[in-house]
Amino acid sequence: MAGNTSTLHGRAAKAVAGKSGPHGSNTPLRYLLIGIALAFLLLFLFMPLASIFAEAFRKGAGAYFESFDDPAAIHAIKLTLIVAAISVPLNAVFGLAGSWAIAKYEFKGKSFLTTLIDLPFAVSPVIAGLIYILMFGAHGWFGPWLNQHDIQIVFAVPGIVLATLFVTFPFVARELIPVMQAQGNDEEYAALTLGASGWQTFRLVTLPNVKWPLFYGVILCNARAMGEFGAVSVVSGHIREMTNTMPLHVEILYNEYNFVAAFATASALALVALFTLALKSFIEWRAASAQKFREGERLPDNTPLHQTS
Repeated sequence: MAGNTSTLHGRAAKAVAGKSGPHGSNTPLRYLLIGIALAFLLLFLFMPLASIFAEAFRKGAGAYFESFDDPAAIHAIKLTLIVAAISVPLNAVFGLAGSWAIAKYEFKGKSFLTTLIDLPFAVSPVIAGLIYILMFGAHGWFGPWLNQHDIQIVFAVPGIVLATLFVTFPFVARELIPVMQAQGNDEEYAALTLGASGWQTFRLVTLPNVKWPLFYGVILCNARAMGEFGAVSVVSGHIREMTNTMPLHVEILYNEYNFVAAFATASALALVALFTLALKSFIEWRAASAQKFREGERLPDNTPLHQTS
């Protein structure tokens, strides 16, 4: 009886393997799904990306590089880098502090702070720009006071920085919060028990454990800061050589039918995006390697899990 039962189980396993294995009847369906995914990527990702570079080099490499000799293009590139250089470090500091507070401590208003971090994901960037116009515009809440003290925020660099800060500040925190929550507080408690101060615990224990997620969040934040259009478009005023970032410069060139220069600037943003993807993949690989290394240190090979303390 036992032999017949094992035979039946073996036949059933072979039947299942024959239907879903690498040479089974599901193979055509798998190839079909893979083909659909590749066709989708080719149609909506690779072809538009290739068309950007094709249009940028349509009149040759000389015309392509001449597009970046324009003072307006140079100013747009500089302004984009300045805005990213200001907003990304600030968001990194806020994201690190906010995620540390949310993941490591219990306090009143914790859920409210988490909701504030997620707010830019729910609010349209255009609405965010209009809010800054309402607050700091000439007829806004603080407009008359700002005019009296000769302070200009809207249609100037400070407004662009504020708008970029708003739309990008969730990225770092949202990468760090799950990691810190998964790590728990055991290592921090151990460091405090051994006499480390709060700053030493953060610098020597917490920060090394989250360095790769932190880098990952900074990369995503920088990519969004350099490519932001909606909120910046509202608060900038589109003033050439004053408040135009690279995305706004692309729009102006395209509306002026200067297609080569528009696609040349767009190709520079595309190169930044490709570099971001490559750096993102590298950081994910390093983070996975570091995680495996830590697990190897905590759990030696051939050691049963129930025997570890």
